[in-house]
Amino acid sequence: MSILQAVVLGIVQGITEFLPISSTAHLRIVPALLGWEDPGAAYSAVIQLGTVAAVLTYFRHDLVKLTAAFVDGLKRRKPFETEDSRLAWFVGLGTLPIVVCGFAFKNFIKHELRSLWVISASMIALAVVLLAVERLAKHQREIKDLQLKDALIIGGWQALALIPGSSRSGTTITGGLWQGMKRADAARYSFLLSIPSTTLAGLYELYKDVIKEPARPPWLLIAIGTGVSFLVGMGAIAGLLRFLRTRSMLVFVGYRLALGLLLIWLLHRGTLQP
Repeated sequence: MSILQAVVLGIVQGITEFLPISSTAHLRIVPALLGWEDPGAAYSAVIQLGTVAAVLTYFRHDLVKLTAAFVDGLKRRKPFETEDSRLAWFVGLGTLPIVVCGFAFKNFIKHELRSLWVISASMIALAVVLLAVERLAKHQREIKDLQLKDALIIGGWQALALIPGSSRSGTTITGGLWQGMKRADAARYSFLLSIPSTTLAGLYELYKDVIKEPARPPWLLIAIGTGVSFLVGMGAIAGLLRFLRTRSMLVFVGYRLALGLLLIWLLHRGTLQP
């Protein structure tokens, strides 16, 4: 891996982590189209720490409030008394499905599911689901209206993001819309919900497949990819929230369908190897 490749992969990660178009898919597709080697699931997970840092920075005031409310609720033995304490619990409980499924199927996810055939199929499948949900959803509820049932259901949607190409933000925003949330509120909750799972995945891969792996990429390239993903991710968060306040998700539906069909055509022609 070169410095240019690390920068490009950092840009790709920073943009696509928060848009509902799948960062994992693009980190697999872009190198394939450019003739580079697959950076691997471990490298992809590690540079996600840059986008995790972007979420932590962007929502730092929210996180301070949620943490304080969570601790206060435990002290008073009334964990669901306030809106902030409920939201903190919902983020934690909503993370359980993806953690359980991630550990149960980690080898399958890191190898067999990284096929471009799987990615193209999941790009198209979620586009169809997102289109249906976008059309049928009520778009009325806000984050403050969430209940425990909503958190668990959206957490289940997030677990689908373990399939490369489905998109973590895409599945959780779709889940939020399915539960009747407004688009910007669904995206905001999606970002908060991303923090535990992506942090755990990034730290796990950093320790297991980078720190302990003699054949890892140079630390400089890891740092470059992570730093670039942080800077680009900050802009992507602000941009998506601003976009969804006035517009629908249909542009992402079209993009996913077009990219999925293009991948199938390139694979069928033999231009790309699965």
